[in-house]
Amino acid sequence: MKKIFLSSLVLLSMTIVFTACEDDRDSNPTLIQPTGFTLNKSVNNNVDLANSSVIPFTWSQPDYGGWPAAVDYQFEVSPTNDWTVSVADANADETGTKVPTYDVIKSIFAGCSGDLNAEDIAKAIVLIEQWDEESVIPEEMTIWLRLSASTPGAETIYSNPVSITVKPYFISTSAVYDIWYLVGDCIGSQSWSNGSVGVGLIPLYPAYDTDGTFLAGGMYVGYFPAGGQFKFVHVAGSWDEQLNYTNVVSPGEFLSDEDGDNHNIGIKESGYYMILVSVNGDVTIEKYQESVAIYNMISLPGDYQEWAPENNALAPVSTMDGLENHDWFVEETFATDAMLKFAANGGWDVNWGGTTFPYGLGVAGGDNISVPAGKYSILFNDIMGTYTFIAAQ
Repeated sequence: MKKIFLSSLVLLSMTIVFTACEDDRDSNPTLIQPTGFTLNKSVNNNVDLANSSVIPFTWSQPDYGGWPAAVDYQFEVSPTNDWTVSVADANADETGTKVPTYDVIKSIFAGCSGDLNAEDIAKAIVLIEQWDEESVIPEEMTIWLRLSASTPGAETIYSNPVSITVKPYFISTSAVYDIWYLVGDCIGSQSWSNGSVGVGLIPLYPAYDTDGTFLAGGMYVGYFPAGGQFKFVHVAGSWDEQLNYTNVVSPGEFLSDEDGDNHNIGIKESGYYMILVSVNGDVTIEKYQESVAIYNMISLPGDYQEWAPENNALAPVSTMDGLENHDWFVEETFATDAMLKFAANGGWDVNWGGTTFPYGLGVAGGDNISVPAGKYSILFNDIMGTYTFIAAQ
């Protein structure tokens, strides 16, 4: 399993003037290679990144010959309007001589608009400028944004760059666990329902190497039926940011692009699969070859309930006919700090513990997990032994 490098998102918060997407025109579809398209400039030209959240951007659809092609859009950011060396290229340069001039944002948009996040713009600037805690940060600076557009059968094209003045700040760009959610007709108990974590959505768990080293990115191992379809969303309840078949690196013959418009990932052969999503949005899917145990119950014993493994059972997430479940969910409130573990089949013969919170790699018979007081959506995968605690409202 290769180590995954951090690439950042680009995102902002302001009002913008925009142009509507081009109207679809009826014609026999003949793909034409466009040369560019328009990203609309914001009217707000002074963004305090530390105190801003999100802002919508709009753009025109490239003309691929007068028909509504399915297009994936991705933002890029540069402090100098120089699109020569990406952060990923600089990181991969073994000579260490390449200096990044821009960063590619991992969020992919399917329509002619998208919301960007100010925190991730700040991370992109830090990565490009190579700032650390001791760096002198300018009070304000001008940056440029542009969009790439790609569709099957055509070369990637780029929009015009637009400039904006921002107030940057230092933010850590260390590898973190960035949650993407699985959604589809074979995920959880509801077909394509992306509103409820643990019901129609399964979050990717933190990714670990075979030696237990944490990797930046998300990981999932589970059973998929033949003919099942799925993709990934970044925000529960929203379809704006997606990863799909177009993000899969070297898909094998067991995968297919099931929908030319939505690019659902299709499973041709039933079985166990391992999914990895890197921080720059690359998706790797492989067949999982290890043996898999099936449990009829996973519980959450701890000092908050007198360490009783027969109580506090988690609900199986995959409850649709024909699906083998290996993900478990519960929403639990702890009035005080708690110590707990995950246990199988109502006893202690098989149990998992860990040393990290709010997510981690559970080890057979491992340490008690220390959980601060609060309300959490808790998910556990019994194949990987990984767990995630998501703070609930």
